[in-house]
Amino acid sequence: MEANSLAPRIATPPALRTLVDTLRRVIGRWGLIVFLAALPVIYIVHDLVAGYPGFAHGHGIVIHNLTYLGGTLVQGISNGAIWALIAIGYTLVYGIIELINFAHGDVFMIGSLTGASFWAAIGLGLATGPLGLVLGLLLTLIVCMLVSGGLNVLIERVGYRPLRNAPKLAPLITAVGFSFILENVGLLWRGGLPTGVDDLIHQNDKVFQISGVVVRRADVLAVGVTIPLVLLLIWFVSQTRMGKAMRATAQDPEAARLMGINVDTTISLTFLLGGMLAGAAGLIYALYETTIWYFQGFEAGLIAFTAAVMGGIGNLRGAVLGGLIIGVIQNISDARIGPQWTPAIVFGYLIAILVLRPRGLIGEETREAG
Repeated sequence: MEANSLAPRIATPPALRTLVDTLRRVIGRWGLIVFLAALPVIYIVHDLVAGYPGFAHGHGIVIHNLTYLGGTLVQGISNGAIWALIAIGYTLVYGIIELINFAHGDVFMIGSLTGASFWAAIGLGLATGPLGLVLGLLLTLIVCMLVSGGLNVLIERVGYRPLRNAPKLAPLITAVGFSFILENVGLLWRGGLPTGVDDLIHQNDKVFQISGVVVRRADVLAVGVTIPLVLLLIWFVSQTRMGKAMRATAQDPEAARLMGINVDTTISLTFLLGGMLAGAAGLIYALYETTIWYFQGFEAGLIAFTAAVMGGIGNLRGAVLGGLIIGVIQNISDARIGPQWTPAIVFGYLIAILVLRPRGLIGEETREAG
């Protein structure tokens, strides 16, 4: 018999164990908040103390205020609104069938290409009046949402439904295959180089200004379209009969089927909603960036999926929060550190968040998470 087995075990006092558990919870909660706020706080202090270069009356000066940072945050929020719309599509699909739909970013790309082609076909241009522009873009938004939503449903019906009971690797590879197919469709449609589109909304024009921070038309467009769509989706999922069917199917498909829910139709509806939001994001992106190309869906899809995981996969609020956080981090990094470091910083944040909160900022809403 080993000597160690005869040594008395020292019991951890209950008070000490309680203290350790409390510290762990506090660090997990407040440490994450401190970490998320670190980047903006660093530059708040820097701009107020050291200042940043500017010009006044033709001469270089050092400015000590938060105007520059405020403008960066506004652009980050508007960028994040676009990522949030795409991320919701990932989180909806994963929440209901636990599939990472790698083709979703390219559905967003098709939405951008559809928008640019449709508004040109109906004659929208730089000379179009305000009323015609609003009505034309509203019609374009509806078309983009229907095209992308219908495309997503088609992908589900042709590629994913026959593989519903297959090993998980099979639909995953199918999703990658659809992604390549859609990229080639975009390549044949618009060519292999980024192409500019008409700046219909004059996206850099100032709408209003708060303490020197300029809010542009592009910012108003991104946030103004995203907020109603997200609120409408949340209402649909939480209040309507079909929304409750989606939640039931996400929790237990077999039990939902026994309760009389058409699971296949519910899953198709989920793909439709995700695709429609991706189409809306595609139109906003085209108007916001005024540049589109066939490969934009790859980067956007990667960022949006990161946002969904960061917020908590399967959680609608988490997808929106993750998108906004990534948008802010990207713009601060691009403006202050350098765009070459932005991907590393974004994924560094993702890794740190998952270490501190493995289920994401708000928490997963999947069958495994409960």
